[in-house]
Formats: sequence, C-alpha cells, structure tokens
Amino acid sequence: MRRFILMIVAAALSLSVVSAAEPTAISADKGEQKTRFLPMRQRINRNIDQNKFVYKGEVMLGLTASYGSLNSQDSDLMLLLDNINMGLRSTTVKPFFAYSYRDNMAVGLRFGYENISGEVGNIDLNLGLIADMENIGLSNLGLRNESFMWSLFHRNYIGLDRRGIVGVIMETELMVKSGTSTMWSGSGDDLSRSDSRNFAARLNFNPGMGVYVFPQVCLTVTVGVGGLYYNNIRQFDMSGVETGRRDRSGLKFKLNIADIQIGLVAHLWNNKK
Repeated sequence: MRRFILMIVAAALSLSVVSAAEPTAISADKGEQKTRFLPMRQRINRNIDQNKFVYKGEVMLGLTASYGSLNSQDSDLMLLLDNINMGLRSTTVKPFFAYSYRDNMAVGLRFGYENISGEVGNIDLNLGLIADMENIGLSNLGLRNESFMWSLFHRNYIGLDRRGIVGVIMETELMVKSGTSTMWSGSGDDLSRSDSRNFAARLNFNPGMGVYVFPQVCLTVTVGVGGLYYNNIRQFDMSGVETGRRDRSGLKFKLNIADIQIGLVAHLWNNKK
C-alpha cells in the first residue's frame, strides 16, 4: 500500500514538472520569433509623414506655365519629309490659389489659358520607291486653338528632410475645359476653313516635386499621368452649320511629357521658424 501511494505521488510530480516546462518552451519559441532577422509583423516606422513641408493655415499663391515649339529646323529627324516650312507653338498659363487646412495637405482653385497655333507653308512627302507612289505635297495649312480651364485640386505633400526644404507633391485635380479651334487650308479664293467648339472634363493625377528656393517661395515641377476624361467636339463649316459631332470618354494613364508644369508658389504664412 505504501509503495502504491509513493507511485501516485511520483506520477503527480512528473506531470507538474512537464506542465511547468511547457510555458518555458513556448516563451522560448516566442523569444525566437521576436529575434528574427527580418520581422514580418512589425514594420519599421521612419516617421516620414512627420516631416512638415506645408504648415496648417498657410495661404499659397502660385503660377504654373509651360511652353513648347516645333519648327522646320527639327526636320532632320523626319527623313521622309522634304522642303519643310512649318512652325508649331503651345503656351499654357495657370495661376492658382490654395489653402492648407492641415499640415502637408491643401486644397485650391486653378484657372488657366491655353493657346496652340501652327502654320504649314509647305511639306513634301518623299516616299521613294514605296509602292511606286509619287511624292505628296501639302501647303498653306493652319491651326489655332484657344481654351480656358477651371479646376479644383487637392495636394498632399511629403517632406523628404526634417528641415522641410525638399518634398514630394501628389495632386488630384478635377478640371473643366472649354474652347474653340480653327483649321484652314489654301489661300484667297481657294481658302477653306472649319471651326469647332470643344468641351472636356477630366480627373487628373499630377505627381511632382517641390523645393524651397527662398524661405517662403517654392519652385514646383509636376507632370500629368492621365486619369478619367470626357471630350465633346462639335464641328462647323464656314457658314456656321454644324457638320459633325464626337463624344469620347475613357480611362487613360500614361506619362505626358507635353503636360509638364513648372511653377512658383508664394507661401503667405510664416510658420517655418
């Protein structure tokens, strides 16, 4: 009987030792998980969002502009074209007003004017021996387009340094654009012309960067990468009779080098002391 009691006590002691050892193993396993070389659950927070580039309460006045041209001196890149006399110019000016309702966040209004004009005095298309076709010539062609635009935009800034000198700009823009365009060909009694009225609505995404060249003056560069769009074009002849209409909408994302905007922004609230 005494031996049987001793066996029961020994078994109970062995169970208690095993149960006490299991938490130690689990804690050891947990310790191994915490000391992994690449933690999976714990992310490193570098506090980039705490770098202030724009302060709450700032009022911003800015101007963005772009200009591009193409003339006959660039014809050496087009080997099929001879005797070129042409010129194309594009100018865009966009003043805007913005208010920072929170650190690194701002909303604003933008107005813009765009002018595109071009003339073709003469172009000869030299196809050589392709399909035994003769050379084709064009002359006295012209294009003029004037547009006005209004937009509401939101900007999110990310400061890249603690002093807030260099930052990344993420802009979302809702734009409405309207204007007229004219195309003509010939001259004198052979002149023919067509006019069109254009309307466009777009949701654009314009990333970029900004650098403070002075304490309260920032130089910005943004580029359009596309978004949602809707275009409506109505075409009229020389007598004002509508001859055609086209509606188009879609979603397009691409880097548009023709939509690079360089601007200066004045910050009228001195919180950067």
